[in-house]
This record gives sequence, structure tokens and C-alpha cells, in this order.
Amino acid sequence: MTEVQPTPESTTSGPSRRAFMGYVIAGATLVTGAEMSTGAPSAEAVVPTPPQPAEILDLNDLLTLAAAPTAALITVTIGTDGRASFALPRAEVGQGIVTSTAMIIAEELDLPVDRVDVTLAPARPELLFNQLTGGSNTTISTYTPIRIAAALARQQLLKAAAAALGATLESLTIKAGVITDALGNALTFGELSSKAAATTTTRASVTLKDASDRTVVGTPQGRTDARAAVTGTKTFAMDVKVPDALPTMVCRPPTHNGRPVALRNAAEIEAMPGVTDVVKVATGIAVRARTFGQCIDAIQRMDVEWEGGKLAGESDTTILEGLKKAQLPMLTPKVSLIAKKLDASFTFHFRSNSSLEPNCAIADVRSDSATVWGSLKSPVVAQENIALELGLPVSKVKVHVTQGGGSFGRKLFHDAALEAARISQAMGKPVRLMWHRADEPRQGRLHPMATSRIRAAYLGGEVLSFEQKHTSVTTDFGHGLGDIITNHAAKLPVGQLTFAQTIFALTQELPYNFGVVTQSLQETDSRFNTGSMRQIYSPDVRCANELVIDELARKMRLDPLAFRRKFLRDKRAEAALDKVAEIGNWGRSMPEGTAQGIAIHKEYKGVTACLVEIDCRPETVGRTIRDAVTGPRVTKVVFAVDAGLVINPTGIEAQMLGGVMDGIGLALTSSCHLDEGHFLEASWDNYFYTRQWNVPPEITVEIMPSDSEQPGGAGEAGVASSFAAIACAYARATGRMPTEFPINHPDPITFDVKSFVPSVPQSPTDGLDHTR
Repeated sequence: MTEVQPTPESTTSGPSRRAFMGYVIAGATLVTGAEMSTGAPSAEAVVPTPPQPAEILDLNDLLTLAAAPTAALITVTIGTDGRASFALPRAEVGQGIVTSTAMIIAEELDLPVDRVDVTLAPARPELLFNQLTGGSNTTISTYTPIRIAAALARQQLLKAAAAALGATLESLTIKAGVITDALGNALTFGELSSKAAATTTTRASVTLKDASDRTVVGTPQGRTDARAAVTGTKTFAMDVKVPDALPTMVCRPPTHNGRPVALRNAAEIEAMPGVTDVVKVATGIAVRARTFGQCIDAIQRMDVEWEGGKLAGESDTTILEGLKKAQLPMLTPKVSLIAKKLDASFTFHFRSNSSLEPNCAIADVRSDSATVWGSLKSPVVAQENIALELGLPVSKVKVHVTQGGGSFGRKLFHDAALEAARISQAMGKPVRLMWHRADEPRQGRLHPMATSRIRAAYLGGEVLSFEQKHTSVTTDFGHGLGDIITNHAAKLPVGQLTFAQTIFALTQELPYNFGVVTQSLQETDSRFNTGSMRQIYSPDVRCANELVIDELARKMRLDPLAFRRKFLRDKRAEAALDKVAEIGNWGRSMPEGTAQGIAIHKEYKGVTACLVEIDCRPETVGRTIRDAVTGPRVTKVVFAVDAGLVINPTGIEAQMLGGVMDGIGLALTSSCHLDEGHFLEASWDNYFYTRQWNVPPEITVEIMPSDSEQPGGAGEAGVASSFAAIACAYARATGRMPTEFPINHPDPITFDVKSFVPSVPQSPTDGLDHTR
């Protein structure tokens, strides 16, 4: 086996054929790794805006710099079978990074993609800040280190082949993992793996492949795990075979963050068929049984005394009142006394942060050790907190990262893994914990309720100032930067405030020349389980400011597209905007009650633009579909993304399609209702994420050409601009600017509320009726 590690002289700009440093690591086969060392064009507007913090140093810069010092610990290995292997220190939750990582390695090694094995690394505390999956940062921060390690492996293989064949390096060629000399003599990577291995770890220089020589990166590639996914052989947490890890579920409190006091009928539950163990934990009453069905039966029979918790009696109305009381006053800068002002205020309701895969984990806790399996985007924090909870040394806790069925920020938190460990320790047995669908919207992570207020001053066709104040229920950043120090710091009042303010400042950017631009955050009320949903603050912030931009355009009697082009100070954003306008035929004549909307967003080293068409005519809004929330229908989407260097165009397109579906849900239907301390939604049949009947019949994704040698973030890039464009289209179609999101947040609700006691509702019995 041969292993190899990363070391560029600089990573502030993308590499071409510059020399980089890496390590050939001592071992029986080849192992290599990398060593890492750690202005905007003018628009037509005459009132320039200085650079905002995110234009100087954004969240991705922060995450990449944090990951750089431990990049040498990430290695590429060449085995005696000729295959390359790499343990990716990130979480694959459907975004396609296993595939794109395999492509990067295959490119530098001149090895077929299907001969590169990418697995997920277990928790490795020595990686410190280098094992956090978030902020669309995976490919941005790992691209160069992986390239260096792979290129160094290629170089070592060539040297070993030259020695074995008695040839010069220049006379050798590589194709599909075989090195051939000028006479036709050939050796495979597998045959060379041991010969290329080092007896001592040494530092070496390597040159990366030139962009003109690429044959893999930038070409469409199907997911390497697609067959496993569709055939059911892909291994998720619940598929891991752990002896005696029996199904386990938790009876949860009726109010958000309530607490169990006592199980009144413990003897009855313990005697039920299949039940092996029943224990009280901080989050509820846990039951372990032979099947999940038996767990559900037990929960439905439980008679539990509950404590209501800090949110008992609270509702959407009371929480919103609290937010408004916490709002800071608008502070318009000194501008002309005759300038006109435009004020707008928006409300964004709670949304569920759940994914299709139920929250789950397996834990096997013994007296002197613990092993946990789960889909974790911050596994080091999980390992360290579980060790602390169990009273074990970190070295005695193993955390294995499994593939996940979605995340959207949810799996930055290790709630299920920690809960499984607690239950396993209390029972003294392995457990296979799975949350019920109803648990997640009611006791899981939520995207916070927020308000966003904007005041713009304008005069004579120019915007003189643009002030935005975003007020939100506290966003939990308790995962920190992936280590226990920042994890605990983020939980302190001052630390939480610092994290929130830093992340807001490093992600929010208004790329228009609007004179004095200020965007600020105020957070309040930490009683909720919250988390960072896709793009964190950006969808709400962008929706609010793009709606105001449309209103400014209307007051200045400018077309929304022309207005944006007049004030945009970013050429990439302008190009993306022009592209969607061209493909979407912006300004075409449309029937009354329908309209186009357009918006842009700049974040994660890239830009996006979105054009949508929406149908708000009564016959569409009132269409009847059984058990459905219908309302306005987005009928067409044209989406353009400039993500810098694109590794896999197929993966980028898939991510943008998913982002558009999120945008539709956020704008039109996806929200949670709080009433008397209860969240009313429970499962996907009454949490109205985008359904097939709300999907546009026509969607086009355009990947913009780029000469960048650095990948941009794509995992979250599709949400903010699509949400904003839909809101803008709705305003133009109806003649009124929406101020509450989602637009369909019914009060009173239109669905039957499932039971709170028991917390696991009765399973439906009419499934066959829904197939007709």
C-alpha cells in the first residue's frame, strides 16, 4: 500500500502548474499527503458602496484557513490491487462529494474513476477544524490538498516504474493505472505500490496537472454511489450490522423541550411483547424492543408525567411579539434632506430542519468504551461530547461516520448519537435508535423565526443608503468549528452572540452600489432547538432585500432587470443575470395574474441568478389535490450558477435543482406552527415541503463558464436567489408585496393535528387508497 499527503506553497488562488510540497509517508505501500501553508468592478451608479466584510474575508475563507494546518493528515493510498483509496474527512449526505472527490483523485492519478474508493473518515480529533461539513466548503477546502496528495502518488509511481524498467521519467506514459515505457513494457499501479513506498516520511515537491490536460474534472459524471442507492445496498446508519443492537425509540414530551418526570405504568410497558428495556433519559422515555413496531406499540401505551418546559403556553404570536420587542431602531445615515425613504418589514416563520432520513444512530456503550455510528457533519464534536457525557476518555470513544439521507444543516448536530449513547449506557446494551417522523418537527431542529426590516433612501435615480436589520430567534451554533473548544464557546451567551454575528457578517453581501449599506443581526430567545438550514441567514435576508429592490425599481420607473444592471457592481453576477434573462425571455407578455420574477445572490465564492414565472390566477391557486397545499404555482425556472471551477457538472445541476425546490418551499408552503408550546406539524403529510404538484414543469439550469482555477461552493447555492425570485414574481403577479413567509402559512391551519400524547401517532391504515 502507498500513502501520500498535501503541501501547497500557497492556496490563496487556484493552482495551475506551480510547484507544491507534500509528504511521502513511511509504510508498506505508497501513502502521500499535502502540506498546506496558510476589488469589485464599478457599476453605472454614481454612489459607490465600499466592500462589505464578506467581500474581504468570507465564511469559506475562514473554514479553509482553519482546515489548512491539518491538511497533511489527509492521505491518498495506492493499494496492491492498483486501486486508490481516500478517507474523506467530511460527511456525504447526498450532495455528491464522494463522487467529486473520486474525480479529483482520478484526474491527478490518470486512473479511472471507478478505481478510486472514497470512504468517510471516522472522527479524528487530530484533524481539529478539518472535519466539519458545512458552509458549502468541502470541495473549496479539500480540492488542493487532495490534488497534491494524488499528484505526489503519481510522481512516486512514475519514479518506481522508471527504476524498475530502466527508463527515463520522460519516456513513461500513464493510462488507466498502467505505466508504459517507450518499448511497450508495462507495470500496473498495484505492481508498483510496494516499490513506490517509503521507509521514512519525506517532504517532496510536486507539480499539479495543467488545466488543459484535464479529462475528468469538468466532465459530467454519474454518482459513483447511484447504483447502491437505487438498489438499496447503500449503507446508512440503520443498515450497519451491530450484534444485539435492537430497535429503540423514545416517547417524547408534548411541548417543545419539555422534560419527563416519571413513567407511571413502567411495569405494564416492560411486560409488553418484544420489549427488553425501558429507561428515562433527559429527552423522554426510551424503549428497546425486538422490532420498531413493538417500540411504537409500547410508546402508545405509556402513561408519562411531563414537565412543560420553558415554552409551555407560547405561540407564533407571542414569539413574534418578543422578536419585535428585541428589534433595534433603524439608524438612517445622513443623506440629503430631500431624499425619499422606503420602509419594509418581513416575517419568516419557523421551518423544520429535517431530512428524508429519520434522525438515527447506533450506540454500543460498555463500562470502559463506546462505539457510535451515525451520519455526522461534525464528528469530532460528537466524539468529544459523548466521551464527556459518558465519563470516558476521548480515546475510548469511537465515532464512525455513515452516509446520510440528506442533512440541510441538520446533521451538524449530533442529537441522535448523543441520545443513543445515553440510552445504551443506561440500559447496558447496544441500541439502534430511530426517531419517529413526528419527533423531528416537534422536538428536532428548526430554522428560527425571524423578522427583517429595510429602509432605503433614494434621490434622483440613485440609491443613497440601504439599511437592513435582521432579528431572529437564536440560531444554535453549538457545533462550533468542529472542535470541543469552539463547541463550548458557542454555547456561552457571549460566544453564541460572537458566532452569530461573525457568520452573519461573513455570509451577507449586497453586491449593488447603494451608497451606505449596512446589514446587521440581532438574535434573541434561546429556548428553541434551532440550527442552520441551507444557506443559514441568506434566504430570508436575500428575499427581503430583493423585494425592496423591485419596489425601488418600481418607484424609479425602471424595469427590475434594468434596475439591477444599473446598480450591480459584480460582473459575474451581471453575467448570470443576463443569462437567465436571455434564456427566460425576460419581459415577455404574460396573462393577468401571472408574472416573472428575477433575483441574484452572491456567496460561497460564486454567484447565482434566477428567473421564475408564477401563476397566481384563482383557478390555479384554488386547484384541488387531495391532502395537498396548492396555492400559487411556479411554472418555470431558469437558474444560472457561476461556481468557479466545476468538478462535476451533473452534480452541480442536481444541487441547483434541489436548491430551487427548497426556494419554492420557503416562499410558498414550508413552515411550522407553534401553539400552546406545541409544534403542530408532525411528519411529511402535514409539513408542506415542495411536492410534485408544486414543481415547475419547466426548469433550466445553466452553468456559467469560468476561468477560475478554484471551485466555489455549490451545496447550498441554489436556495436564496430562487426564494427571492419567487417572492418577486408573486409581488408582480398580485400587485402586492408579500411580507410574511411562507405565503401559505395558514391561520387557522388546514390539517388535522396528530396526537401529542402519545408522541408517536397511530400509523395510517389507508395507504392503498392513495395509490388509486
